[in-house]
Amino acid sequence: MQKPSFVYTTYIHTTPEQLWRALTDPAFTLRYWGAALESDWQAGSTHRWHQNGATIVDPDQIVLESDPYRRLSYTWHTFTPEWAEATGFSDEFRAKAAAERRSKVSFDLETIGETVKLTVVHDGFETGSTVLEGIGIGWPRILSELKTLLEAGETLSVGERP
Repeated sequence: MQKPSFVYTTYIHTTPEQLWRALTDPAFTLRYWGAALESDWQAGSTHRWHQNGATIVDPDQIVLESDPYRRLSYTWHTFTPEWAEATGFSDEFRAKAAAERRSKVSFDLETIGETVKLTVVHDGFETGSTVLEGIGIGWPRILSELKTLLEAGETLSVGERP
């Protein structure tokens, strides 16, 4: 039986180089995601997650694959009390999420004419996953913001997010 996963595909009028930068440059991720992701983006390297004053560093937050302009994959972040406080998630949600095994997210980039097909696969979940339920709400918003930023040069400010 296949494990539950989240898959989302969108087409963005951009270049693979611009999209790669949007996925790997902390100043860029902060603009559409509200989180600055920091790493050298080499396979095996750790990544740091900065969001609303909280910094999450964990030796198990690692880059799994890094093929610039084609594929990026990393383990999902660690659910700490500092993260929950900074993002407004309840202690109950955080505890449930932290009890689950770590998931991974992969970004596949494919050039199609003047667009890039971006496929995001977030997997590694057990049935009934609290994290899967949360990312099922979060990823569509984040990826819509990313597309808008790359195509229009602007997006909603973090303060305007519901």
